[in-house]
Amino acid sequence: MGFVRLLPRSSSRARNRVVEAELEAELEAEFEADIEGEGELEGELEGQLEADVSKKRHKARVELTALEDLPVFEDSPAPVVAAPVATAPVVSAPIVVPQAPAPGVTGTRVIAFANQKGGVAKTTTTLNLGVAFKEMGYRVLLVDLDPQGNLTMSQGLNPDTIETSMFDVLVRKIPISDVIERREVDLAVASIDLAGAELALAALIGRERSLEKALVEVRDRYDFILIDTPPSLGLLTINAFVAATGVIVPVQCEYLALRGLVQLENTLAMVRENLNPLVGVEGIVPTMYDARTLHAREAVEILEENFGDLVFKTRIRKTVRYAEAPVKGSSVLGYDPTGNASQAYRDLAKEVLHGAEAREHA
Repeated sequence: MGFVRLLPRSSSRARNRVVEAELEAELEAEFEADIEGEGELEGELEGQLEADVSKKRHKARVELTALEDLPVFEDSPAPVVAAPVATAPVVSAPIVVPQAPAPGVTGTRVIAFANQKGGVAKTTTTLNLGVAFKEMGYRVLLVDLDPQGNLTMSQGLNPDTIETSMFDVLVRKIPISDVIERREVDLAVASIDLAGAELALAALIGRERSLEKALVEVRDRYDFILIDTPPSLGLLTINAFVAATGVIVPVQCEYLALRGLVQLENTLAMVRENLNPLVGVEGIVPTMYDARTLHAREAVEILEENFGDLVFKTRIRKTVRYAEAPVKGSSVLGYDPTGNASQAYRDLAKEVLHGAEAREHA
């Protein structure tokens, strides 16, 4: 069995005091070091702060000097506010639309049917009025200038299968006689290619006169040339206005359909000023008229108040006959020759032929 040597208690206590003294010395040294570090940091911060203050003071002095160098202006007087001036109320006057030359002029009459609003019976009016003229013994040519080709379809032709059309006449300059089909009346046909005609014509010189030049070849062969235009006021419609001696505007008997007439007249005014000084509105045809509705009657009254004698007395009434006839590839005069729908266009033909005299007695 081994023995453990024990130190005296007095020696152990002395040693503990020494350790405590060493620890106290180390702690005191670390504390003094921290204090010195904080003092150095405070000095750096104070120096940086003084530098920033000095810079700001210098900048303020520079700005103040610049302000002192600026010229001094006197206070501007208060603005004078004019007293309101009483004005007389604006009274709307009837719209004045230049008319086309009198129907009695000699030579071929070229009539464009135009309205930038679609669905107002432009194609129906072009076809049936043309057939009515032919019944009266006149030589008639219809020109389909609408890329939709509705006039062409109304005579039993398929625009999708047509190889040469009015596009080729306007853009490729082929003779218009090459695209004329013999149907109820002679018809210069259209195809979907016409949709690209405006873009193709844009690069040509004298593009607005392409149709006018094309008609020179056949103008003397006909008494009437009727042009069906697209529902827009683009380059194709302008070509029709330049070639025309007059314009007939079919207008649906609804309020919204009346609003486009002013824009159409503005386009006509530009054509008269720059391209065709003789073109004007021959007349306005109220279409899809339903005498049973107050709205239709009021629409016609608005037309007559604003356009006076330009409004034809004939009313093209709403009837299913106008929708049925194109299915058979025929005009309504060929489809239902004794019906009221056919008689309406015969009456309109007389008005167009005889002008104001026929309107008074219609």
